[in-house]
Amino acid sequence: MDNTGDKMLPSVSHALDSFHVGSSAHPMYVERWAPMSGASERPPVVLIHGGGHTGSCYRHTPDGRPGWASLFVQSGYTAYVVDWPGHGRSPSLPDFATLSMDAVVTALVDLLDQIGPAILVAHSAGGTVAWTVADRRPDSVCAILGIAPGPPGNLLPVLPSDPLEFEALAARGDLGHPVYHPETAPVYFSSEFIRRYWANSKHFPLEAIDAYEKTIVPESPRILNERFNIGGCSPRVGSPERIRRIRSLVVTGSDDPRHPRSIDAAVAQFVGATHLWLPDIGIEGNGHGLMIERNSSEIFDVLRQWLAADENRPVQKHA
Repeated sequence: MDNTGDKMLPSVSHALDSFHVGSSAHPMYVERWAPMSGASERPPVVLIHGGGHTGSCYRHTPDGRPGWASLFVQSGYTAYVVDWPGHGRSPSLPDFATLSMDAVVTALVDLLDQIGPAILVAHSAGGTVAWTVADRRPDSVCAILGIAPGPPGNLLPVLPSDPLEFEALAARGDLGHPVYHPETAPVYFSSEFIRRYWANSKHFPLEAIDAYEKTIVPESPRILNERFNIGGCSPRVGSPERIRRIRSLVVTGSDDPRHPRSIDAAVAQFVGATHLWLPDIGIEGNGHGLMIERNSSEIFDVLRQWLAADENRPVQKHA
């Protein structure tokens, strides 16, 4: 799926190599982007995608602009772009329909054990994964940037696994428009779903919607069910206090139907993060995919500024 993306890689000065981490049953592909200028004193950045996606969303935008991986490299960071086990360039898995977030967490912990302490950038369901990684390896996580992040299971109500009971819940924004899928076959995302939840904002480059849809991959129904705590299966944080000692930022756009301000504010409060509601700094109209929308470089600048700033220094308001 990334053959097209390879042609769209930005021409920046970086060294690129790849390797696999994780268990033999659930290996994970990792791509390392490093500044050509040599080793940096900054901790590396691990870019974690969400459900139905791959690391492609950090490599470039659908309309061909440099992705956040390139922008981190240009800012002097080494970036590790991952494809979850069974996703993208990671090997296909015979148990994909029951692949759980725990397999992703295990692979990421293995990565941190190899590269040392790092900054986690986690999007969507990758947020649920990142909180769990931080709970298991708090000393290996320097900071967390949650980009419309999924919450830990501690915050989610238990939703029914009976399809008839569940039917009425899908329209509820206060629950994040949950979905339920039997864990028998991979879940494929329709164009209608993609446009409703992932490509719905005024900043999404709709002229490149076909290119974006080509990057969307099938998802494990178990991971989707975990994301919405179907039957109480979502990963829970065992020690919130451990996570609260890690400097964290939760970033939310105004037009994300699954992430109203109240939901992400509650996530931020639980994990001890700063919650950045983008309209509060003058950035209006963003949806779910902040790293691929037209103003992705503007939002990256906010993240870069936050990483560089003292903890109590406010983010600069945008015009």
